[in-house]
Amino acid sequence: MTNQNDDDRVNGGRHRPVPAPVAGALRWHRAITGAITDAARKRRIADERLATMASVEVGETPNDVVYTENKLRLRHYHALTETQHDVPILVVYALINRPYILDLQPSRSVVRRLLEAGHDVYLIDWGEPSQLDASLGLYDYVERYLDNCVDVVRDRADRASINLLGYCMGGTLATIYAARHPEKVETLGLMAAGLYFDDTGGILELWGDEQYFDPRALTETFGTVPAEFLDAGFALMDPVANYLTKYVHLYDRFDNEDFVENFARMERWLADGVDVAGEVYAQFLEDIYQDNRLSRNELTVGGEPVDITRLDMPVLQIVGEYDHLVPSEASLGFNDAIPADVTVVTYPTGHVGMSMSEAAHRDLWPEVAEWFFERSGVPSFADVIGEGLEEVLGVDVETDVTQGGADEVEIRIADDTGLLARGVVQRDARAIRAFVEDALDIEVRIEEGAGGIVVQVRSDDTTGTAVVSGIGAAISEEIAEAAENVDIAVATELEDIEGIGPTYAGRLREAGIGTVVTLAAAEPATVADAADATRKQSRRWIAAARELVDKVGGGDATPTLETVDGIGSTYAERLRRAGIRSVADLADAAVDAVAAAADVSVDTATDWADRAEALERRDDE
Repeated sequence: MTNQNDDDRVNGGRHRPVPAPVAGALRWHRAITGAITDAARKRRIADERLATMASVEVGETPNDVVYTENKLRLRHYHALTETQHDVPILVVYALINRPYILDLQPSRSVVRRLLEAGHDVYLIDWGEPSQLDASLGLYDYVERYLDNCVDVVRDRADRASINLLGYCMGGTLATIYAARHPEKVETLGLMAAGLYFDDTGGILELWGDEQYFDPRALTETFGTVPAEFLDAGFALMDPVANYLTKYVHLYDRFDNEDFVENFARMERWLADGVDVAGEVYAQFLEDIYQDNRLSRNELTVGGEPVDITRLDMPVLQIVGEYDHLVPSEASLGFNDAIPADVTVVTYPTGHVGMSMSEAAHRDLWPEVAEWFFERSGVPSFADVIGEGLEEVLGVDVETDVTQGGADEVEIRIADDTGLLARGVVQRDARAIRAFVEDALDIEVRIEEGAGGIVVQVRSDDTTGTAVVSGIGAAISEEIAEAAENVDIAVATELEDIEGIGPTYAGRLREAGIGTVVTLAAAEPATVADAADATRKQSRRWIAAARELVDKVGGGDATPTLETVDGIGSTYAERLRRAGIRSVADLADAAVDAVAAAADVSVDTATDWADRAEALERRDDE
């Protein structure tokens, strides 16, 4: 037996290098052996992976079709939070492909991200036109279908205007609509929208140039433009990636079941194309791509001008840094032509990646959801108090609805020295007022005045008054009522709550729960820990405090719908519009009617009815 030292002596103390041809053959042999082994392993799981690919589900977020017209379906998605933002979002999808790319799977669903943030979401599913629809043009899609959908959503939400979010060609249609009907559009969100074509549209603009392509020749031949024609065109923009590379990637990651499922969902969507009505296709190519009439403010729809100078609502432009279908320049070049305050979000992804990539759902969509919260709707109680504090105390107050629910608000208070306080509280008057009073050691009083809402601030150092105006009659009434409710509770001591004696009250005050208002805004676990009481006791105390706060004028006022646990202002308003105006009405109503009125499940409606009956029994006692 020899060892390494024996070999070294034989070779003169040196390693003899393996001849290059032999080394190459050995590497080749190892590579081939590894490939054969890998192929054998993947062959064993091939049937399982193919079955997985064939069984994937898409578009699973629960929804109801609330309006139909021709092939169109307007979908309303079930809420995922207890309360929703007052201003709904209508998603305007493109006329090409199916809209479930925006709801591909739960972890990669634009629809779910908006719902999880507390938005009320609708989506237009255009369906697939038949040859009978070949003559449908921009007028039909904008002034008939889209306008009708907007009116349905406005009516269901009882809003004069709503938010629009348009994707790709849907963004172009939404922009045209907003210019034609700005009074119905609260904000305009655009994803990869083709709006400005002046040598900015990349290869599609080049292919669609009038010297190379006549869309009328295609539509006169086929009527509706075949999905296969459109799919082939998009695939040929990057043929190596679309016909070869992606399948190599699939083979390399065949062991990864999640990757295979994602791949299958994406392939299903790519293969699930729809034809496009010939007239709207031709008009889109001629007027928007070839002649750039939209950005030049020369476009007409049905003989009526599309005046983009009327686009004065907040606009969000979401563009992909690597989008080769609609390059960012084809979207952003439009910004200089309109008077709107435009927010631009550029994300390092492609045309489809912005809606289905894991990173986009982590980074991009929470930002988009927050933008809609900040730019739409009416001032809140927190906004009014904040403006008053800014004027009287000279501090800076910022309020933002939090991600994950429209029923919470983040409040940040700062001055020249830096951040003074920051907190996330329930989006109601009692919690907001308690937070700012505790944070700044002040007393705040709110009342309705002739010129607006009067905010009075008292502290050891100063006393001042500010008048917050320009907030509208409806919100003014709401804030005035909320202020009155808070003032009633302020006059009540903790010891006035049944079951809270001096000992419990002292413990609560030591923990910072010093008033009925702060008790009403607290969580049961927090109260139980602070008072060293049971959860059952704390829930009873909180319910009593909330009932006091919700009473207007004190005394024997009838409990409002909002006193029923789980019913916020949005649900309460929906119930009132359906004639269910009190807790007694709710207790007597059929659960099916309650579910339909509030747009909730029957199980939720049953829970509300049970709680309403319990409140009624307690009042009778």
